[in-house]
Order: sequence, then C-alpha cells, then structure tokens
Amino acid sequence: MSAVQVRRLMPGDAPAYRAARLAALQTDPAAFLTTAQEFAALGEEALAARLAPDAAGVTLGAFVDSQLLGLLTLVRETAPPLAHRVNVYGVSVAPGARGRGLGEALVRAGVTLARSWAGVTSLHLAVMDSQDAARRLYERCGFRVWGTQPDAVRRDGRVHAEHWLVLEC
Repeated sequence: MSAVQVRRLMPGDAPAYRAARLAALQTDPAAFLTTAQEFAALGEEALAARLAPDAAGVTLGAFVDSQLLGLLTLVRETAPPLAHRVNVYGVSVAPGARGRGLGEALVRAGVTLARSWAGVTSLHLAVMDSQDAARRLYERCGFRVWGTQPDAVRRDGRVHAEHWLVLEC
C-alpha cells in the first residue's frame, strides 16, 4: 500500500467528500446520527460550504494514491465558556482500507491540529456501543471513556448506548 496522506479538504474536494461520506453512511449506518438519505439530499453548494476555509469545522481526508478513503471533522465550540473544547465527528474509513492505519493517521492528525489551536484543552467524541473497533482506535490515540449514555439512539428497531470519550491536551 502506498503512504497515507492526510490533509484538510477544501471546496474542490466536495465530489470526493460526498462519495466517501455517503459510502460511510451506507456501510455503517449505526455509527452515525446522520442518515445516508439526509446527507444525499445536501446540494453541492452546501457540501462546498462545509469545506470552505471559513467553515465552522475542519474536515480532514486520508488519501492513498490520490483516493479519498477516510474522513474526520473537527468542530471547535464557539461559546466562550466552551471554546476550550473541540468535538470530533464523522470519522470513517472505507471498508476495503481498514486495518492499514488510515483511521489512526486521521485521528492523530486531528489531535495534532486541534492542539495547535490556541486555548484548546480537550477533544471530545462519542462512539456507539456497536463500534468496538472505533472505540479501540480512539483509546490507542489517547482518548478515554468517561461515561456511557444508555438508550442514546434508537434506529431500525435497535437501541444503542453511546460512549463518550475525552482526550485532554
């Protein structure tokens, strides 16, 4: 496998972002709150706006041989009492690329980026109880579970708990 390259996605990456995110939502629907149908309804302008330099969040992409195979989004809280916190959302790696270090490269790059932002003291994320491999990835990267919300999400007749994790900078 060629080297993994992680970089911030920009508006020109919107078509590749759409394909990668839609594939993730279709492959692992229980891992995300957004449904594939909801995401598919977003127009190209909305997706490009999510990737703009002035967007509320920063989305990183993991590439191998110029193919976008993984995603991670960081969103810093804007309210002054919470501005020390960065939330991690939408982490995914294409099924055929799993087990090759893309997820870890993304998470470590996201942590490094968030730590470079003045005043950030912690990163936060949530992972469904059905996503054991994702939870183990986050723990390898230094996150720790600090709580579990039972009965957090109900989808397709299943009840999921949600583990909350933190990484203190």
